[in-house]
Amino acid sequence: MGQHKILHIDMDAFYAAVEQRDFPAYRGKPLVVGGRPEQRGAVAAASYEARQYGIHSAMPSRVAQQRCPELIFVSPRFAVYRVVSQQIRDIFYRYTDLVEPLSLDEAYLDVTTNHRQDPSALRLARAIKQDIVAATQLTASAGVSFNKFLAKMASGQNKPDGLTLIWPHQAESFVAALPIAKFHGIGRVTASKMHRLGIHTGADLRQWREADLVQRFGKVGRFYYRVARGQDDRPVNPHRIRKSIGAERSFSQDLTTLEAMLAALAPIAQAVSTRLAEQRRQGYTLTLKIKYANYRQITRSRTLMEPIGPDSPLLDWAKTMLVNNLDPGQPVRLLGLTVSQLLPPATTHYVQLCLDIG
Repeated sequence: MGQHKILHIDMDAFYAAVEQRDFPAYRGKPLVVGGRPEQRGAVAAASYEARQYGIHSAMPSRVAQQRCPELIFVSPRFAVYRVVSQQIRDIFYRYTDLVEPLSLDEAYLDVTTNHRQDPSALRLARAIKQDIVAATQLTASAGVSFNKFLAKMASGQNKPDGLTLIWPHQAESFVAALPIAKFHGIGRVTASKMHRLGIHTGADLRQWREADLVQRFGKVGRFYYRVARGQDDRPVNPHRIRKSIGAERSFSQDLTTLEAMLAALAPIAQAVSTRLAEQRRQGYTLTLKIKYANYRQITRSRTLMEPIGPDSPLLDWAKTMLVNNLDPGQPVRLLGLTVSQLLPPATTHYVQLCLDIG
């Protein structure tokens, strides 16, 4: 069997671009979608004008405003984003049934065989991008390659409105030159750990044996070993069932005060609320994850009688759980929140809860 032809389509600054499309006064200006600083909010999306100031998603809105005092804050309109996302998804299905959505604004497509009977994945990606612009007046970036990892890496190479192809014979050299911090699946803290081990590029990573990577990084070391060689056999899965929705953050410097830990929960809770709203999901169980500086990890869960949705007071609940379960005096290197026991996508409004889970 021949190699697969995989696309990764990623909308450019999706939420912010929708706002700039719908409201001409926002065009060309630094804008973020998310909670305002006085609401202890976080950035859900930033326009490219805002990104020039180093503003990015999950950044506390207070910090974003400090970096750009003239920054425009816009509340998210998820109902609108979902409509636009469905328009885009309908375009994908014109080309293939093998579509694996990752969120409202990105998806993998397997176009090895496709409805257009076109053997050129590059031509298909270009056509999809043109269809998206025609239908939504928004741009997307596309990555084209023979596996999901390389397609994902390619889509980020020439944003916005990019189109990048990685041929099989280019895979090893592309990955070898790629900075380790740019690898999909390697976060900031893991990248810092790799830097301390002398791993700065894909070429450096390729020098490590699989057993040594597993010893240093756990099971994910096997993934690192394979992608360092441009290998990724994960199929595009159109029937992927999500069992939980969550977010976590590792800190480059351990948090040593309760105040810092509570502040760090704000963008994490915002990210979870955003993802719940994107996917129109609710769940019954909220889980707090704490990893200490000595790598000891605990999780604490609470199952509620009413479903948890994006309008629920996640941040307040998370703070209560943290205060009640924190090991005093122990620095924290990671915090995370997850909502599980998910219901099917909601067709009605979410319920605002007033439960005290402390």
